[in-house]
Amino acid sequence: MMMDMAYWIALAHLPRWGNSRLNNLIIKFHHDKNISIEEFFQLDENKWHNEFELDEKEINDLNQAKAEMPNHSFLAESMQSQGYELIPIISLEYPQSLKDNLKAAHAPPVCYIKGNRQILKDRSVAIVGSRSASDISLQFTDAVAKKASMDYKVVVSGFAKGVDKQALDSALKYKGQSIIVLPQGIMTFVSGYKTYYKQIVDGDLLVFSTFFPKAPWRVELAMARNPIIYGLAAEIFVAESSDKGGTWSGVQDGLRKGRKIFVRMPGPGEKCSNNLLISKGAIAVDKEGNLLSTEYASGVETAKLSIAEDPGLNLGESIQKLISERARTSKELIIALKLTWTTKKMNNYLNFLEGVESIKVKRNTYYRIKAKLEEKQGEFHFNQ
Repeated sequence: MMMDMAYWIALAHLPRWGNSRLNNLIIKFHHDKNISIEEFFQLDENKWHNEFELDEKEINDLNQAKAEMPNHSFLAESMQSQGYELIPIISLEYPQSLKDNLKAAHAPPVCYIKGNRQILKDRSVAIVGSRSASDISLQFTDAVAKKASMDYKVVVSGFAKGVDKQALDSALKYKGQSIIVLPQGIMTFVSGYKTYYKQIVDGDLLVFSTFFPKAPWRVELAMARNPIIYGLAAEIFVAESSDKGGTWSGVQDGLRKGRKIFVRMPGPGEKCSNNLLISKGAIAVDKEGNLLSTEYASGVETAKLSIAEDPGLNLGESIQKLISERARTSKELIIALKLTWTTKKMNNYLNFLEGVESIKVKRNTYYRIKAKLEEKQGEFHFNQ
């Protein structure tokens, strides 16, 4: 078992290989060839080249890893004696959510953990946001963590200041369970183990890392950790986001992959990019984390969008300006405003928008400024 751990450490951290290349190699020796990782490392260079199509540089990397095996064995022994565990991607204990959400191209080949590994099998919620979050964002985080804990869902966070730390503290406060996803090696979280010793022993907290066990905190590791937070979670809640940084890029990536991401609807005058994320397809929720109605979630009149006709107008005003010229369909409005919305989303918005009404002409629905009593339908003209 200890030697297996040493080999996995050696393989998982080959320099500049990337998760996709590593996972494809693991599939070949474990699934296609049906051999263990130790047996793979004992193969000669010809078999590495002929059977696994490894080039000279990759073979040199493997030989270097073999040369360092005594160091990896010592590290594995030290880790086991201190209660750390390694879970390779071929293990039944490996989080299925990471495989499902990150696929072979991005799922880490190994995970390092300390704490209750059963937490990895439970349904989980990630709460993410700014390090310098506002009070209302922290209150939102507390509310979502409370609800998750009461529903026996695990709260996943990254242990950064602000929203991450609030998510962890709230989950534990409400007698829930939590996963800390580290931006560093599992063995360097020394002060954290002292602070959360009881919660780890009681089985309420799992510490999780995908980086070399002794890697110190670095900015690039903090950024690389964010997809793991999203990957571990079944549900993702955003308390607060700017238009750049880890939260922003993580949400954008999640939306591209078709993930459902719930974003707090900001109040009037709040300086954040939550509304912009909602306009890009995130799902709006209220300050308690509850879903807003489709009409309300789509009807963010305060959100400023880039509109060709008049950038100084907000979305509602721009629509009213267009349909005051002539009645238009949802599709015509989307094209005119250069939006990426679906017609369903535009219909929901228009049904919510004050002063706008719809009328049917043949099979098409047109939107116009709400007619006065004395006006007749015949006075309006449609492009058909």
